Amino acid sequence: MKKFSKTFKFGEHDVTLETGHVARQADGAVLVTMADTVVLVTAVARKEAKPGQAFFPLTVNYQEKFYSAGRIPGGFFKREGRPTEKETLTSRLIDRPIRPLFPKGFLNETQVIATVMSSNPEVDADIPAMIGASAALSLSGAPFQGPIGGARVGFVDGEYVLNPTATQLDESRLDLVVAGTSEAVLMVESEADQLSEEQMLGAVTFGHEQMQVAIKAIKELTAEAGKPKWDWQAPERPAGLDKQVADLASEGLAKAYENTDKTTRREAISELRASVVEKLCPEGDDNAPSADDVKDEFAALEKKYVRDQILDGKPRIDGRDLTTVRPLDMEVGVFPRTHGSAIFTRGETQAMCVITLGTGRDAQIIDAIEGEYKEQFMLHYNFPPFCVGETSFMLGPKRREIGHGKLAKRALAAVVPKGEEFPYVLRIVSEVTESNGSSSMATVCGSSLAMMDAGVPMKAPVAGIAMGLIKDGDRFAVLTDILGDEDHLGDMDFKVAGSKDGVTALQMDIKITGITREIMEVALKQATDARGHILEQMNQVIERPREEMSEYAPRLFTMKVHPDKIRDVIGKGGATIRQITEETGTTIDIQDDGTVTIASVNQAAADDARKRIEQITADVEVGAIYEGTVTKIMNFGAFVTILPGKDGLVHISQISDKRVENVTDELAEGDKVKVQVLEVDKQGRIRLSMKSLKEDEKEGESN
Repeated sequence: MKKFSKTFKFGEHDVTLETGHVARQADGAVLVTMADTVVLVTAVARKEAKPGQAFFPLTVNYQEKFYSAGRIPGGFFKREGRPTEKETLTSRLIDRPIRPLFPKGFLNETQVIATVMSSNPEVDADIPAMIGASAALSLSGAPFQGPIGGARVGFVDGEYVLNPTATQLDESRLDLVVAGTSEAVLMVESEADQLSEEQMLGAVTFGHEQMQVAIKAIKELTAEAGKPKWDWQAPERPAGLDKQVADLASEGLAKAYENTDKTTRREAISELRASVVEKLCPEGDDNAPSADDVKDEFAALEKKYVRDQILDGKPRIDGRDLTTVRPLDMEVGVFPRTHGSAIFTRGETQAMCVITLGTGRDAQIIDAIEGEYKEQFMLHYNFPPFCVGETSFMLGPKRREIGHGKLAKRALAAVVPKGEEFPYVLRIVSEVTESNGSSSMATVCGSSLAMMDAGVPMKAPVAGIAMGLIKDGDRFAVLTDILGDEDHLGDMDFKVAGSKDGVTALQMDIKITGITREIMEVALKQATDARGHILEQMNQVIERPREEMSEYAPRLFTMKVHPDKIRDVIGKGGATIRQITEETGTTIDIQDDGTVTIASVNQAAADDARKRIEQITADVEVGAIYEGTVTKIMNFGAFVTILPGKDGLVHISQISDKRVENVTDELAEGDKVKVQVLEVDKQGRIRLSMKSLKEDEKEGESN
């Protein structure tokens, strides 16, 4: 058993790739170590494609093991379960740059599994996992046209930082992940604090330049320990079938694409496809091509037609030029009982966004390997089948829905108020009700409108737009506001979101082997113009956050108590705070630092709850006058409750300025009386007097 390894410097950390001694039955296996974060990545590809397989079944599974951080999972079941949101997003992050590097026609089932074995909380495992996936596939011998590299880029004090630590990211205005080959960029995923387009492009370029050391190390490791490359050849297409399909379909295809309406166009194309298959695949003809081959040629013809039309400067599928945004329509305050709502429509894409304001107890508790934490801002994206006129099972959110929701959340995170400025928990739900191109960016726009409708004091409204690319040799065209068909038939999906002051999120996926800086510059310029146009239209609907929140939204009132008083507010077994919430109808959250948040839709109820808490936590002052309740009668005096949980004794000699024979002659349990504090001794015992107040009254009358 021989171990092969390569080590290289990557930012502040050393990265080591090891193979040959672990998971040897996998086609490729690598242990990637980066500052105590260790990920085992394996790759396995079947040697034969499944008969009748019509797509490339690539799956990427990233999984975090709690033992990697010396933790046991929380909850009832003490083992890892279904993938978390972080695991799903990281799986997508790895999948996106490696998928386009498998040759067309390769349909063999392929699986990449990345397992976090050791976790340093300062170093996220996603970049080591991405590098490991590239190395494992390169070592496997499968027809993978890599390797790729991956890097995280931060922006601290005006400087780019390669692979910043978690601590550095807290101070960074940028969290960008870029992946690519030695020649070009393949994927970008980022969240930014309103950086300029030039700064974002610089970050992408910086990351691509720095990742070359990882690509070089993978190539060297593959040369030493890689398996022989498969002798795989793409299946030959039936000779002459392309011409037969073109002769039958070209004229009808051009006519079908004269329809600018998506549904009408797709129906015409579907009928044409069925007609071509029927003519070329007659029943009983053993020499006829298969229906799948005919459909493949039809798809190739359709793709070539659309791309040629655009590259030749002709109108796009729906009649637009390259830079025009589809017609916009938007509305806020749609639903009467929600805290904020909006409908954003762009062409045939529509998102219905609703926001709910909650208290601290509504925050999502995340049990992660780095520890448990609370998420104060949530954005959930739903893509029901009816939005594209289809039917399917309604199961849980799929990877795509989780990914689109995270992108929209990243786009808005920079402008959402935090902390004491706005102590609400925010949950936005985007229901995509129509889709024909970039529903995630419609979600960004709709969510921004909904937050302003709810009165959330955002730093600035945010809009997003999706750009596409058609590239053939040196010719290329960048498309603003792409349709679903243009995304499917094109070479790039480039989403940009931001405010008027800068970019807040950027996501790019490339279906070809990469794009140049020139193309990215053009895409960013067109995206800036489109974003400005959309923001202008949004401002005409609602220019700034509403000053008044919905009458059904909770009002939050915060106050501070001394941490030592928290136990008094909570009471034994939570009895005190439970009594306050039940009697006032409020919701009360108490933090360890003594911050008390009272939530109520009723101002009077909130004031009542605040007053009760103030009384519980107030210190008894000598000389102060209180109105209290007699709670117990004794031979020597009466005990009076002057504040919640604070009783004092009125001695029989302090009840009246006259001689009192029996306490019961003057007082009864439940009486409301005014008392003055005479003394609080070292043991906390309180001496009260009614007599002193009567003497003061007589003195006032005589004067």
